[in-house]
Amino acid sequence: MTERIATDKFVELTYRLTDRDTGKDLGGIDYALGYVHGRNDNLAPEVLKELEGRKAGDEISVEVDCTRIFGPRDEGLVFTDRIDNVPEEYRKLGTRIVMENGKGEAREFIVTHMDDETLTVDGNNPLCGRTVIFTLKVLNVRDATAEEIEAGGPVVEDPQLDGLKKTPVDQS
Repeated sequence: MTERIATDKFVELTYRLTDRDTGKDLGGIDYALGYVHGRNDNLAPEVLKELEGRKAGDEISVEVDCTRIFGPRDEGLVFTDRIDNVPEEYRKLGTRIVMENGKGEAREFIVTHMDDETLTVDGNNPLCGRTVIFTLKVLNVRDATAEEIEAGGPVVEDPQLDGLKKTPVDQS
């Protein structure tokens, strides 16, 4: 009998994201990503709904309005400064920088533009303001274990270190 995706089924899948308007590949997950259906909300609700009833080998495409998920783009979260004011380790496109506001709340910013004189960081989610196409391939569907149901996904065992000899670290 072929297992179908339903609540409390452990599902493994891969996915790619494509910008609907530009056709640009926005990346994805090319290794088996596991979750327990109905117990984990890491995927957009419309994606979870489309996965319901699918089986291993199925491939689907789902359009998702990321503004609904991440909110509208906020240009107040985009900052440009003279490159001389930016530490050297942050002077690379794609670098992620965590900053705190006056209330101690942390937000991640990404370096999105850089030239000889300026550097720009953006605190908006990179998918904010976009409509994307999720293309998902279902790799495996099975009953989830009680531990997986509780965790909402895969349960990774700690490595067994019995019998390994401890080697002191050289402090010099």
